[in-house]
Amino acid sequence: MLHQDFLSFRRAALRSRSQYFFDRGRLIFPDGTTRVTVERDPMPTYIARGEGAYLIDVDGNRLLDLNNNFTTLIHGHGYLPVADAVADILQKGTCFSNPTEHELGLAELLVQRIPAIEHIRFVNSGTEAVMFAIKAARAFTGRSRIARTEGAYHGAYDWAEVSQSAAPASWGPEEAPSATTVYRGAPESVAEEVDVIRFNDIEGLERRMAISGSELACILIDPMPSRAGLMAPDPAFVEAISTLSRQYGFLVVADEVLNLRQGYRGASARFGLVPDLVAAGKIIGGGFPVGAVGGRKEVMEVFAGVGTRPVLPQGGTFSANPVSMVAGRVAMEALTPASFERLEEMGTHVRNGLCAAIARYEAPFSVTGSASLFRIHPKRHTPREYRQAFPTPEQNSWMTNMTSHFRSLDILLPFGAASCLSTAMTNSDLDLIVEAFGDFLETYQSAFEELKA
Repeated sequence: MLHQDFLSFRRAALRSRSQYFFDRGRLIFPDGTTRVTVERDPMPTYIARGEGAYLIDVDGNRLLDLNNNFTTLIHGHGYLPVADAVADILQKGTCFSNPTEHELGLAELLVQRIPAIEHIRFVNSGTEAVMFAIKAARAFTGRSRIARTEGAYHGAYDWAEVSQSAAPASWGPEEAPSATTVYRGAPESVAEEVDVIRFNDIEGLERRMAISGSELACILIDPMPSRAGLMAPDPAFVEAISTLSRQYGFLVVADEVLNLRQGYRGASARFGLVPDLVAAGKIIGGGFPVGAVGGRKEVMEVFAGVGTRPVLPQGGTFSANPVSMVAGRVAMEALTPASFERLEEMGTHVRNGLCAAIARYEAPFSVTGSASLFRIHPKRHTPREYRQAFPTPEQNSWMTNMTSHFRSLDILLPFGAASCLSTAMTNSDLDLIVEAFGDFLETYQSAFEELKA
């Protein structure tokens, strides 16, 4: 067990260059950085380079990375097959207004691998993938209204953002969640066009669909929503979505931008969901910007425009650029069934180790996740949906202490989001995660005992 005063001193002493860069950033960026998701303790850690499972920051500290750019880098940093392929393609041109054979290779791989994808279109980000999936559902059905689960993150499209940051003061009653926008000035009409349901709430889903199911273009669902708690879907909830979509004629849109890494065939196949459209991103770009929307051929026909204007025009200056296509194909080819089996074993090892530590110290924490993903909750009972996972101010302080403790032990643990493993990690890396958590629980054991008193 390490003394907290020493840990605090060590953190401050080793982050002087990060402070220098952050001071520069505050002169030119609204809050010192260019992404709201950048974590601070109390300032961001600036990175010099990545090596496999580790990051090296600007002060020379070597950090085990459990973020991997928000689950994108499933092979870790500087993955050599991707680096070599990209170095070769860079000399031949990085983007064209014409198509290249490289987009065919990645598209063929995804169509062959993901059961729900018969045709596919590439875009530049997960946000674009979700946006065009919603637009495709609207164009196909002729309806505009959508439904989505409370607390799930689906990118930055106005309708997809509704209630992604719902909080007790605004989220409304459990039986009828309120639709809330995420920024001041958002059109009120946006929230009025979105039905919000609670994850794993079958009765609430059926009740909402009875009111407006026939008006819906689609239901947007992340099979295991990370930001909302990384909880597994109840099989009966998944079945209810399928049944109701057939009954009322709306489409099922699976957001697998993050959760495609759940298995060789993705998250929907893992959890028994049969979507009409799938939004993908992150791992399919091999570390470069990418997004994709794919699905049933008849639905994807809304993008077709040979000789006529398509029902839904979709372009993008950098869509299907050869760098992202080559990097994505190489990275995905390396994700064989054996690779996913190994990632599954790694995730199980870590989650079991974390749960064993919780039991040993009788600590008020729980663990969710599957495959190569895990999330630690400051909750004694494992949450099943967003409202159960939502932390109190006191629980948030415990999360701050925990991520700070991990950082003091040279591990980057995301705050309030999914942690992820990579193929670059070793068994000793996995043990380091479990040991760090055990050290945290031991350090604060007396405080946990006071909570129980």
